[in-house]
Amino acid sequence: MDKVKTFIPGIVVATITGFAALFLSEHYGAPAMLFALLLGIALSFLYEETKCKTGIEFTACHILRIGVALLGLRIAFGDLAALGWKTALVLIIAIATTITFGMLVAKAFGLSKRFGVLSGGAVGICGASAAMAIAAVLPEGPEKERDTILTVIGVTALSTIAMVLYPIIAGLLELDPTSTSIFLGGTIHDVAQVVGAGYSVSEQTGDLATLTKLVRVAYLMPVVLCILFVIKLNLSKQNQAGELQAKSPGLPGFLIAFIVLMTLNSLVELPSLVTTSANELSRFALVVAITAIGMKSNLRRLLTVGIRPILLLILETLWIAGLILLSLPYLA
Repeated sequence: MDKVKTFIPGIVVATITGFAALFLSEHYGAPAMLFALLLGIALSFLYEETKCKTGIEFTACHILRIGVALLGLRIAFGDLAALGWKTALVLIIAIATTITFGMLVAKAFGLSKRFGVLSGGAVGICGASAAMAIAAVLPEGPEKERDTILTVIGVTALSTIAMVLYPIIAGLLELDPTSTSIFLGGTIHDVAQVVGAGYSVSEQTGDLATLTKLVRVAYLMPVVLCILFVIKLNLSKQNQAGELQAKSPGLPGFLIAFIVLMTLNSLVELPSLVTTSANELSRFALVVAITAIGMKSNLRRLLTVGIRPILLLILETLWIAGLILLSLPYLA
């Protein structure tokens, strides 16, 4: 019981800050994730000098995983069939090449391969949610949380810019409603910004753009599982070579939960109250978790990274946008 009490101050602080982020988001129209991260960074002294540290660490790790697991109730296998195999295949290629592109450019920029995978996955799949899910299975390291925060800030800002610019670009290119929907849903990073961009064009565009985006979200778990497999393989090779003695990571419980919930949502028609409540709880858990990650950050370290990580995120964003645009004629 005494151990449980040590978690309470940090969880309460992160939760209250998360509510504040949601309040600011609703009143000023900016992404809740961005407000949560900025408020968390502003309150980072609570992690360093108070009894909140244990609870903040718990929130950044375990509440985050609950939020990611609940994303499984957003999607169903039927979404893939409804979108069509050509579009689904193009999205797979876009995600895979964006992650590969991120790794190659990160190496060219002198950044870590870890950051290339993290940023490429966030841009290719579903923004901040993907960044946090991928970060949860990456090996621990001194720059892990700094890289996660940079990725979340970058993809959230770029996603907001894309929400405004991409419908204009679609209009200038005279894309038809279906192509516009695939372009918006296949390129904008965060679900909320896809919804905003799609419905700013038309209700039909909003519906199909959201469906396209949810199919991208469905690829989150296969990508995370592939990353986990590569990590296990590398650790196994290092252990055999005597370079490292470390236990290979097992399959995280939140990945299993995600798959189970997605399967349940695919096989059973759940009441809308259940899915809506799960979506809201997932969103809130992710907001609270990113608040805690912000509290764990060191602002001085963030200010020393330079322009290269942001430039990498911009290049990844341009890569996936260009790839989807070039593929549109083949999807007609």
